Amino acid sequence: MALKDLEVNFARPSVLAERNGIQQLVLAHQAELQDVNEVPCFFWGKLVDPLLSSKCLLTLSKVVRSSFGPVPPSLRDPIVSAGTEQLRFEGFSSCNGVYARLDLLEEAIDGEFLAAGTTNVDFNEPMLNALNSIKKTESMVMGVGEKEVSLHSDGGTVVERKVTLPVRWIKGLTSVQWYLAAMEEVFVLQKLQVVQLFQTIPRGAVKGNYYLSKRGNKFMFSPLKSADAVQIGGIQRLRLLESLLPYVDLIRVYQAAGGECVCLVADFGKMRMTLALSPDNYRGFSGEGNVLENMVQEVPQEWIYGLNSLLKSNELFNPTLLSIEHDIAFDTMDSLTASLSSIGLLGYDMHEAKHYYRRLPFKTERILSLNPRLKNAKKLLQTDSIQIIRREGRILEARVEGSGVQHTVLIEGEQARCTCNWYTNHQGKRGVCKHVLAVKMQLKD
Repeated sequence: MALKDLEVNFARPSVLAERNGIQQLVLAHQAELQDVNEVPCFFWGKLVDPLLSSKCLLTLSKVVRSSFGPVPPSLRDPIVSAGTEQLRFEGFSSCNGVYARLDLLEEAIDGEFLAAGTTNVDFNEPMLNALNSIKKTESMVMGVGEKEVSLHSDGGTVVERKVTLPVRWIKGLTSVQWYLAAMEEVFVLQKLQVVQLFQTIPRGAVKGNYYLSKRGNKFMFSPLKSADAVQIGGIQRLRLLESLLPYVDLIRVYQAAGGECVCLVADFGKMRMTLALSPDNYRGFSGEGNVLENMVQEVPQEWIYGLNSLLKSNELFNPTLLSIEHDIAFDTMDSLTASLSSIGLLGYDMHEAKHYYRRLPFKTERILSLNPRLKNAKKLLQTDSIQIIRREGRILEARVEGSGVQHTVLIEGEQARCTCNWYTNHQGKRGVCKHVLAVKMQLKD
C-alpha cells in the first residue's frame, strides 16, 4: 500500500495581534496523536528578543516555501518540539534538499512549559506578514497552542485550514539526523568573516560544486577543490540565511570526512538556526537509506516501545551513555535508535552533540512502510533467496535472487558491492541496496 501524506486540520489559524500593548503570537497546533491534540498549550511566555525571533521564524518559513529541484514550491507548515526548556521549529524545503531548524534556547524565552511534545504549527500569510512588521522595542508573547480559550472567544468565525505532513518529510527527518550525527566542526566564522563570505556567493544559476576554504584569516568559495575544503553543492541555497546576517554572532560549518552534505549553524547567543544542505539541488534528504546499516540486527518490538517511552519527554540523550546506564549492548542500542530514527522520531543537535526526541506518531508498522529496502530485504530472507558462495576471512561472496536474474554481493571488511542497478547508479552513496542488506541480516542471524 502506498504511503499517504498525513492530513492535518487546524481548527483556527495562528494569530499575531496586539493586546494591552503587547504583541501576542498564538500558534495553532495539530498532530496525529490524539493525546497531543488534547494539550491546549505546550508553551506560553515572552520572547526575550522579539525582532530576532521573528526574523528567524520568517527564515524558517522561507525555507519551507522554497524549492531548488523539480518539485514545485508548496505551502507547508513546520513542526515544533517543546521540552527541555527550549522550543525547536523544524522544516524542509519543498524539494526536500534543505533542512532548517530554529532552536529557541532557555535564554530566548521567559515563560512556562505546560507540556512536552511535538506538533504541527500553522504558518499562515497574515501571521507571517505581522511578524515582518515587528520592531525591536516591542514586547511579544508567544503561545504554542492556547493558554486561554477566551483569547479566541470573541464570536469570530472559526477557520479550518487543511494541510499535510508529507511522508518525505518523515523520511527526510530520518536521513538528516544521521548525516548531522556523523559530521564534525570544520570552520568557525566570526561576524565580519560571515558577511564578507556571503557577499561572494555566485549570482544566478550555478552548476557543479563549490568549495569553502580558509586562506590566512579569510574564507572563500571556489569551484576548484582543495585540501581541507568543505564541499557545498547547490551553493545558492545558502542565500536563505542572508536576512539573518546582520544579527549573527558566528557561524559554525560542519561536514563529515569525505562527506557531500554540509551543515551551517548560525549562533545568535540566545538562539541557533541550523541549515543543512543535501549534496545538490536535485537530491533530497528523503531518498537516502543511510540508516539501514544499523537495522540489520532484529530487536524485539517491546524494546523499541520501551525506548520510545523512556524518551517521550523530548530529552537530549547520548546513545552510548544510555547503553551504559541501562546495560544495553552498543550494537543493540544502535538498532533501537535506528528503528526510532527510521520513522522520524530522533533529531540531532550539533551544538550539544546529542540526539533529541520528537513525539511524532509512533507506529512500528511505519518502520517497514517508510523503508522499502528493509521491507524487501526481509522478503528475500523469508523466501531463502540468499546463497553464501564463499567466506574467507573478511571476504564474503553471496548470490541473491533478483527479478529474473541473480545478483552477486561481495563484502570485503566494511566495503560492500553488488551487481544490481541500485549499486551501479549510486555506488553506496545512498545507503546499501536490498541485496547487501539481506546478506548482512542473514549473517547477523
